[in-house]
Amino acid sequence: MEIKKLLNSFLEIMLLVIIALAIVIPVRTYIFQPFIVNGSSMEPNFYSGDYLIVDEFTYNFINKPERGDVVVFDYPLNINFKYIKRIIGLPGETVAIEDGKIKIKTVEGEEIFLDENEYLSDESIKEWVYSNNLREETLGDSEYFVLGDNRNGSSDSRKWGTLPSSNINGKVLLRLSLKEPTGQKIYD
Repeated sequence: MEIKKLLNSFLEIMLLVIIALAIVIPVRTYIFQPFIVNGSSMEPNFYSGDYLIVDEFTYNFINKPERGDVVVFDYPLNINFKYIKRIIGLPGETVAIEDGKIKIKTVEGEEIFLDENEYLSDESIKEWVYSNNLREETLGDSEYFVLGDNRNGSSDSRKWGTLPSSNINGKVLLRLSLKEPTGQKIYD
């Protein structure tokens, strides 16, 4: 009788493990993916060491990336590296940068100057060194123009070109950080 009870307990535990794996593996593989930020290219909004949860489901089945979204993607020049950047230009648009101002010509032909005050402070915008001007970059039907929030310390579309939509892993959904917005550790 003892062996039968132990066997039943073991089978119950194995069933629980199988059910848990059947739920966790698809969710982690196809819906949410964890990432850790490494580098300063997205400061002051994301810091090295920040833990991110990336939504991989939405862009594949519901919406396309929008201007201002922060995305994690496979670096176009070496897909073994993951990058995090902000989407600035959308497919079919033309992007130009002059003296720190980002000008976008939309698909409809409207010219707009990008207002980045929603995610960058006036101080951050003023600190941007304007040596990285960009005459014009016209995006293909499935290409995006991305920039790091730390414009002076970011390798982005200004250096390596446009981002193919097929390289985008997902949109940053959640950020867990041990640092305050000033970049200092909370516990010192």
